[in-house]
Order: sequence, then structure tokens, then C-alpha cells
Amino acid sequence: MTVSDEVRQALDEQMTVEITTIGRRSGQPRRMETWRYRANGRYWLTGSPGTRDWYANLLAHPAFTLHLGDRDLPAHGRVVTDPEERARVLGEIVPGLDWASSLEAWIEGSPLVEIELS
Repeated sequence: MTVSDEVRQALDEQMTVEITTIGRRSGQPRRMETWRYRANGRYWLTGSPGTRDWYANLLAHPAFTLHLGDRDLPAHGRVVTDPEERARVLGEIVPGLDWASSLEAWIEGSPLVEIELS
């Protein structure tokens, strides 16, 4: 799907987003809030190092819903595990976060998922 200018603008304006994933064990929808970033011309879900339920859910069930204002957009989460890609993407995101721990800590321990709108 080509991302419309309207959706792109909403994504650019909304750093905190809500997503609905499918629970990895329950199979039930789980709506939660997380952070959206833009790097390398694409959109990503990530957060400070640590475990996240939304990430575990996307590992099990990559399809999710991205909620932007009054829009519910079907999406797919491409989990990024390749160390070089993680370093490139997080290397663009983390330096702009004055509260973030070291880039190395993020590369080693942060969830990283590309948002692919479908």
C-alpha cells in the first residue's frame, strides 16, 4: 500500500502511538501505547532496552493495527534482529534522544520493528 500524504503526516506528527496486537498466548487483541520513530525514510516501533509485551506479541503474530487519531490501519511488523541493520536504524534514532542510554545498549536490548502498512 502506498502511504497517503495524510497518513504520512499523521505518522510524522504522532510519536506516541497505539497499536493492537494479538496476544502471543491468549490469542486475544491487546491495545497498548508505544513509541513510533522515523529513520532511513521508514517508520519504526522501538523503546528503551528491555522486554515488551507488544514486541513478544509481534514476534508470534506480526499482523497488527496501528491507531492514528480516528484511523485504524492494518499493518505488519517486520522484526529486526540483524545487528548491522539494528545499528543503522538505532544509530539514527538514539542520538536524538537526550534521555536514552548508550547506543550499544539499545542495539543489544531494545525491541525494533519496522511498521509495514498493508
